[in-house]
Amino acid sequence: MNPDMMTIADVKDIKDQILAAALAGADEGTLLRLLCEVGGARGLPIGRAILVADTLHPIYEGRAFRWRNDGIEEECEVAYGRTDEGEAAENWQRSIFYRMLQTGEARIRRRLAAEDDAEFEHLRELRAEGYTDYLAFMQPFGAGGAIGDLDCVFGYVATREPAGFPEAGIAALDAVIPTLTLAIKTASLARIAETLVEVYLGRDARERVLKGRIERGKAETIETVLWFSDLHGFTTITDTAAPEEIIPLLNDYSGAVIDAVHAAGGNVLKLIGDGVLAIFNFETAGEAAAAALGAEAELRRREAEIDARRRAEGRPATSVYIGLHLGEVFYGNIGSQDRLDFTVVGPCVNEVARIASMCRSVDRLVVASAAFCEALPPAERRRLVSVGRFALRGVGRAQELFTLDPELAERERRRP
Repeated sequence: MNPDMMTIADVKDIKDQILAAALAGADEGTLLRLLCEVGGARGLPIGRAILVADTLHPIYEGRAFRWRNDGIEEECEVAYGRTDEGEAAENWQRSIFYRMLQTGEARIRRRLAAEDDAEFEHLRELRAEGYTDYLAFMQPFGAGGAIGDLDCVFGYVATREPAGFPEAGIAALDAVIPTLTLAIKTASLARIAETLVEVYLGRDARERVLKGRIERGKAETIETVLWFSDLHGFTTITDTAAPEEIIPLLNDYSGAVIDAVHAAGGNVLKLIGDGVLAIFNFETAGEAAAAALGAEAELRRREAEIDARRRAEGRPATSVYIGLHLGEVFYGNIGSQDRLDFTVVGPCVNEVARIASMCRSVDRLVVASAAFCEALPPAERRRLVSVGRFALRGVGRAQELFTLDPELAERERRRP
């Protein structure tokens, strides 16, 4: 197809295919690929392209999506961290996108002729790879359309065609870019929604909420293994440590708990000060209980690494107390009409917190209920020993409690 003969129908076809893919839930990389491949079939000779969009994420500042047709393999999607300090900030401030953000230029085109001294290192690299023409663009959303740092989309396209992009192709890009940007924003917002729901509600609750289970009072009865943990001596640490040490300490140890629970297939439901409430909801109670013990073992490995690092730095260190229980709970939406919490409620939730508090009384890092112990497969059950029968505060009946056999735990620790 002659690139100088791109028609209004060609542009409409590119836009229609991008819109159809966006409505079907395509991700950002797929949308970029459609622009390049459908555009190429209609006479737009794109050889390489990238889209960059900020996001709302506790770790990443944004993501870049890449496409190329020269046979070189590279990751289509790359997440990037903060660009407000250090080398990352310096690299960002030397980029053509930063220049556009500062000047407000919506489009910058550069012919990559061999005799030109390109003002941006990135353009010199593209010229060295044989690219001849380059078009960068920035599409802002406006104040009312921004979500966090997601206030615009940056991108560029480049070609190796000796004559560069045809003027009809540039005009087609100008017409398609707003549609592409809107589609990218739709995909990015869906990704942000999933991230926020998972970060603040947990993995399992995310799936349930995003499937529409947000009706107030809607809950189901489930039998699950409950985990409640908190930090040994946290009140004393907060009274004696420097204020700026408290949040890093919580992040270190709570992060270890959460990562260990997730690694074992559990779901963290709530952070309560230094406490963590989680559930292990498996096909059988035995699988759930075994997974909880696996999470405890993984936590101790992570905890040892944190302790060693913090003590070497002269910073406060602690350990995690864990209560484990098995029972029926209501799992779902509880709260008011305009403020809901997706969590578990019921007597067992209170019991697991009381069981965790017994760690101090029996001087053990983990205490489990008889129901939890009985659910374990025999091989795992033999790892637990009784610490006695106790009347728990707020619980109507006394019950026998268990902990990991300290002699067995020591042998396992010493095992190569």
